[in-house]
Amino acid sequence: MQFRVLSTLCLTLSSLCVATALTAQSTSIPRTEYGHPDIQGTYTYRTLTPLNRPPELADKPTLTAQEAEEWAAYERQRQNRDLIIDSVGGAGYPPGVISYNEFWYERGVDTIADLRTSLIYDPANGRMPALNAVGKERAALREEEVRMSAGPEARTLADRCLMSGGGGPPLIPGSYNNNIQIVQTKNHVMIVSEMIHRARIIPFATEHSTKQLKWDGDSIAHWDGDTLVIDTKDFYYAYNSRGTSEKMQLQERITRLDENTLDYDFTIEDPLSWDQSWSARVPLRITDMPLYEYACHEGNHGLAGILAGWRRYESMGMNGDGSPLGSSGKVDTEE
Repeated sequence: MQFRVLSTLCLTLSSLCVATALTAQSTSIPRTEYGHPDIQGTYTYRTLTPLNRPPELADKPTLTAQEAEEWAAYERQRQNRDLIIDSVGGAGYPPGVISYNEFWYERGVDTIADLRTSLIYDPANGRMPALNAVGKERAALREEEVRMSAGPEARTLADRCLMSGGGGPPLIPGSYNNNIQIVQTKNHVMIVSEMIHRARIIPFATEHSTKQLKWDGDSIAHWDGDTLVIDTKDFYYAYNSRGTSEKMQLQERITRLDENTLDYDFTIEDPLSWDQSWSARVPLRITDMPLYEYACHEGNHGLAGILAGWRRYESMGMNGDGSPLGSSGKVDTEE
């Protein structure tokens, strides 16, 4: 009997401790005047941690602190554009003219704090699933369209300064402009991306009311406890994020971790691209730096130059990369 009473007392005390801790955690979160967690601010999501786990780290989901430090130092040097010799190439660039010098890059200097080897955590191998047959066919058609540069619509949205794969949705760290601003009102949340200056104005709603397909899709938001959940569909599929289809659906979950950090977690489903969904997480770290106006001169001048260059090469019996006309030469189109 005494043991049973003591056990009951211990369980009661434990429950009270857990409840107190959860209450303290919940009440410590800053809230808006509407009672929702206040996640407003300007954040950066830059990091050296790649979206996909490098093949050489296939069986290693995390690094040790020393390994992370060594890998970050290696990546900072490997990706430094000022160290790449034009005639040799490097960091994904073929021999030729390297795009920008290092001054313009803002890719981050360290891995994420939990030392994961990839931002993708599902599948467990840390890599995007392989495209299914339908996805491969669509990707091949799109690649050929871009390669031929038949007109402005055949080029990428990045070439046309309309949208970037890194600026979201979803947010994926890239070479520069990895910054956003979040603003909340009673009925909406707004996410402003520094990359190609886009503002997503997202209503709190339970149903989509898509009137037309959009570059950023149609988004609605709701609160799941203290986590902001954003569901998006009805993308303008021909130019959708990472080549996905009109069936793509995206869910983003944003949760405050501490005073200076939000957890950004997203999942993509697209049965016309992959046979399974995939998910990734990246921290949003608060910054006191302002967002800069994005000036994309490629769309103003570079696009005309690309198309004119292709037509000139065609008149000379060549592809735009200098290979013989009719061969399968390939032109790199994005950073």
